[in-house]
Amino acid sequence: QESADCQGWASARGYALVLQHERVPAVSWPWVWSFSMLRDAALLQLSLLQQALPAGFDMADATPFNFQFRGANPQLIDVGSLRLRHEQGIWEGYRQFCEQFLAPLLLQSWKQVDFQPWLRGRMSGIPLRQLSGLLSWRDLLFRRGAFTHIWLHSRMAAVMRHRGGGGATAALSTQMILNNLQGLSTLLQSLKWTAVDSEWRDYYETAEHASAHEAEKSRFVRAACERVQPQLTWDLGCNQGRFSRIAAEWGRVLALDADHAVIERLYCSLTGEASDSLSRQRITPLVCNLADPSPAQGWRLSERGSLESRSRPQLVLCLALIHHLVMGSGLLLEDVISWLASLQAPVVLEWVERTDPIIRNMLQQRRDVFTDYCDERLQAAVGRHFRTVTEQRLSGGSRTLLLLLPLDSQGGT
Repeated sequence: QESADCQGWASARGYALVLQHERVPAVSWPWVWSFSMLRDAALLQLSLLQQALPAGFDMADATPFNFQFRGANPQLIDVGSLRLRHEQGIWEGYRQFCEQFLAPLLLQSWKQVDFQPWLRGRMSGIPLRQLSGLLSWRDLLFRRGAFTHIWLHSRMAAVMRHRGGGGATAALSTQMILNNLQGLSTLLQSLKWTAVDSEWRDYYETAEHASAHEAEKSRFVRAACERVQPQLTWDLGCNQGRFSRIAAEWGRVLALDADHAVIERLYCSLTGEASDSLSRQRITPLVCNLADPSPAQGWRLSERGSLESRSRPQLVLCLALIHHLVMGSGLLLEDVISWLASLQAPVVLEWVERTDPIIRNMLQQRRDVFTDYCDERLQAAVGRHFRTVTEQRLSGGSRTLLLLLPLDSQGGT
């Protein structure tokens, strides 16, 4: 029977039920997730299957692409993957789960190797034979799951390929599959990862100037949010997410940082909050190097879109970041400002002058070839692309906050 909500849908006619879920605020891919984000999505995959099997259902696949993060909460978006279970008692998604979920997590936890570049380089995951080759005999013999889910799984797949995929496949009882799922869940919950070293993980605890300026910057960001009323904010170089939490009072936030450890810490902090807290519901942390962002990938470069094609911010926070892009990544100041303008959104920009201690420290470690990094070049670049609405010099005299509006946009005015 058609409902009033579905009368405008031609495709709904003749169907007993039409399911329409909310639009995902901002799509992200597994290669921009942190360790715990990928693990939580994997645990949700296993939990859903554990609930589906006793009810006579299973899931057609087991890929991270079936999940998206709403705030810091993973959610299944491919409800079509749930289906009536075939008579043959197998879990068709087992190999996919091991290559796209388990292998990346083991690589990170056991070998301290970031999984993001591996998934970005091969969207179908890490081949089990490759991971098996990276594991020692000690790993295979003494680490839970290494022999069964990686080495033996890889060998059995090789045998099947040699046989041309022929031969009978043993049917497994529902209880046997559930036991396997529970074993995988226990393995995932036991995995830990702590960054060996991270320059920015404890930035606000160890940087005296950052702590001193926090209150001033917080007031400036809050005033900008009150003016712009953003429904989606990008916090570039978010660090611990202090300013992301302010922006979350107005809408959703993508908290971006190139440091995996920083994003991992922020995500764990968010998931430690109450499930209904604004920060947990609205802030999605992502591992993103702005100088080398994940590009459009897949078939015809349209299967997995770039960040800018998936999300358009209404406010951009760019606090204490420009000098890292110019002096750390070798980008031109004009190019950075031009890119910010291309987002067509108001920008909160923190300019750090050459006299600032952090700039002096950076230049002690490298030759100063950054002739374009100066106040005059900044003013010229900003003037070509933006209108400065508010300007505030922070205490100490070497940093300035700017609220910029794109010249071709009326955002926030």
